[in-house]
Amino acid sequence: MRGIPAALLLITAMMLILPACNTNRFFRETHRIPDGKWDVGDKVSFRVNIPDTTKRYSFYIDIRNDVNYPFANIYMFLDTHFPDSRIARDTVECQLAGYDGRWLGKGSGSVKYNRFLFQKGVSFKQKGEYTFTFEQAMRTNELKGIRDIGLEIEL
Repeated sequence: MRGIPAALLLITAMMLILPACNTNRFFRETHRIPDGKWDVGDKVSFRVNIPDTTKRYSFYIDIRNDVNYPFANIYMFLDTHFPDSRIARDTVECQLAGYDGRWLGKGSGSVKYNRFLFQKGVSFKQKGEYTFTFEQAMRTNELKGIRDIGLEIEL
C-alpha cells in the first residue's frame, strides 16, 4: 500500500509534464528588442536549417508587447533568404488589440504575448540554410512597446 501514493504522484506528474512537450516543434527562437524600442533600421533575423524538402511546416510569429505600444496592430516586412541567395519579401500584419481597445493575447499586467499563425503547410524546394528577417514597417522611426519577436516552426 505504501507504493500506491508514490505511483499516483508519478502518474500525476507525468500527466502534467507530457502535454507541455511539443513534439511537433522544429524550430523556436525569440529575440529581445532592447529597451522595448524597435528602431526602423533594426532587423531581427532567424537562421533555420531545412534538411528535408518532403515535409510540410507551419510558421508562427510570436510577439510580446507592453501597454506603451501606441497602435492596435503591427506591420512588419519579412524577408526570406533562400539557400540559393534569392530573397522573397512579405508584408505581415498582426492584430495586437481589439476594436474596443483591449489588448489581445495572454498575460496579466502590462505585458501581453500573442502567437500568430503566419503560414500553414509550407514545403521547401531547397535543402539548406534559410534566414527569416523581420523589420518593423510602422512608418515611425522608434516603435515603442515591442518587447520580443519570435519565430516558431512546427512540423
